[in-house]
Amino acid sequence: MAQYMSMDTLRFLIHEVLDVQQLLKYDRFKDYDKASFDLLLDSTKSFADQFMYPVFKEMDKSPAYFKDGKIHVHEAVEKMMEYAGQNGTIGSTFDYEHGGMQLPHVIESALAHIGQCANNSLTGYPGLTSGAAQLIVNFGTQDLIDTYVPKMIEGKWGGTMCLTEPQAGSSLSDITTSAESQADGSYSIKGQKIFISGGDHEYCENFVHLVLARIEGAPKGTKGISLFVVPKYILSDEGNLLPNDVITTADFQKMGQRGYCTTHLVFGEKSLCKGWLIGPENKGLKCMFLMMNGARIDVGLTAASTATAAYYASLQYAKERPQGRRVLSGGKKNTDEEQTTIIDHPDVRRMLLLQKSISEGALSLLLNASYYHDLSKVSESDEERKKYHLLLELITPIAKTYPSEMGQISISNGMQILGGYGYCTDFPLEQYYRDIRIMAIYEGTTGIQSLDLLGRKIVMQNGEALKLLTKEIIYTIKEAVAFDLLKPYADQLKTASKKLETVLMHLLQFAMNGDHERFIADATPFMELMSNIVIGWQWLKIGLRAHIAQINGKEVYGNAFYENKIHTMKFYYKYELTKIEGLALTLMHPDALTIKEKNKATLTE
Repeated sequence: MAQYMSMDTLRFLIHEVLDVQQLLKYDRFKDYDKASFDLLLDSTKSFADQFMYPVFKEMDKSPAYFKDGKIHVHEAVEKMMEYAGQNGTIGSTFDYEHGGMQLPHVIESALAHIGQCANNSLTGYPGLTSGAAQLIVNFGTQDLIDTYVPKMIEGKWGGTMCLTEPQAGSSLSDITTSAESQADGSYSIKGQKIFISGGDHEYCENFVHLVLARIEGAPKGTKGISLFVVPKYILSDEGNLLPNDVITTADFQKMGQRGYCTTHLVFGEKSLCKGWLIGPENKGLKCMFLMMNGARIDVGLTAASTATAAYYASLQYAKERPQGRRVLSGGKKNTDEEQTTIIDHPDVRRMLLLQKSISEGALSLLLNASYYHDLSKVSESDEERKKYHLLLELITPIAKTYPSEMGQISISNGMQILGGYGYCTDFPLEQYYRDIRIMAIYEGTTGIQSLDLLGRKIVMQNGEALKLLTKEIIYTIKEAVAFDLLKPYADQLKTASKKLETVLMHLLQFAMNGDHERFIADATPFMELMSNIVIGWQWLKIGLRAHIAQINGKEVYGNAFYENKIHTMKFYYKYELTKIEGLALTLMHPDALTIKEKNKATLTE
């Protein structure tokens, strides 16, 4: 079995870098201990080894397709849903009273990482079902909870989120799907939704769609959007499943994640589609954001996991592929010597270290985000819960974007390591490259995430979230600066943080002068700059914990493991964090070349 992830790295991040045992002091998690967490990790890895990874390439070669009015997916989906239902994966973080395990989100994310590294197409089916069920639990009536959630947690019924329409992609204010109130308390739903992941297949008895629609007479824009539970089949009083005028018309054929179906749904073609309001009228988007934010974290985690699997495939190849000879003294090669494996060549090592620094830095950030999620729910004071909620809000767009964008660069370097083989289907790199490309589009494109970061999250509550994050970074710097080995990197991160502040002050002057378009025009380069700093913070934390383990003689995973983490931290600081200087120059440049009013020339001239 080829290696596709590192259990030691995963355990190191959750147990030593994040110290998740701190969560066990809260009543919600009192039934767990470190041993039980490790047992869950091991059992998930065993299932991934035996079942998920072996069908990874097969699902790509036999993709989901639409025929005779039905979506057909790989038979592995059936076993995935059964496993996720039977072992509690779908409801892992739910309350006991709703059939859940009350598992910390950070552990749930660690388990998801294992599965996503093994097969990034399979994990989406139970993942979206879990998100949909959680939304019903949070905002639905008791009747809706009782009707849908148990079957969803069992994996018998699938769940989806239905936002996008043909004429309204990311602009949700322009959706036209309608909802008309009925005498029995339901609503008649009419419209269509596209790009619905996991929207239909033969291995679930029913699908519970969460649909954004506009009630007749509702205000225009996003203020008039409501959220509805719209099942494919309605459960009768006798317990039978009756059709609900929800039609699947197509499956989109994708360049990657071909085993993960993406459907086109039509609601109410015969005006017989029933839906039930969830949450208050005209507050649907606010409710949906619970699921969307969770989905954004999951997309980022899937991207980090895909990049991780690609790294280990690249590493294995580099260790086995003989080619060329090292250039040693005198700048000449000794052609009488046997060829060396390519992992000995500096440029190959550079590309491998880039892959490693991106994938592990991203994974650390995603687990950190999940840890903040837990603390935002279980912390004992309102102040502490608010603190971690704001931190989570701020880093969510980064946690979704950095792995999605830099993961592509990471895997592209992996393909380069394999040379011509990287471009061929004999090796998995080309599939990983195709798979990860969608991650920067799922759940809001990079441009949208960047606008969210700069235009909303940075300025919300007068910059309170950024102040909190700065305190977190400063705390790590103060810890690290006490060690001679880490002081240069702590100082470098401190300088980078000040550079971020300088850039932000420059941009905020446009907002204060009412020129909001200029303020957000370069939101994507700003996202890149801030992401580099946040990942630099993650790597300093990793380096710090590795160095402390060495000093204390508690090298659980062996000295080479900890040396490796410190070496990769140094690589990130030399090759990646230094990029912020050029980004800062771009962001503070006086020319506004992308704003139409200020650049009279058209793009075609």
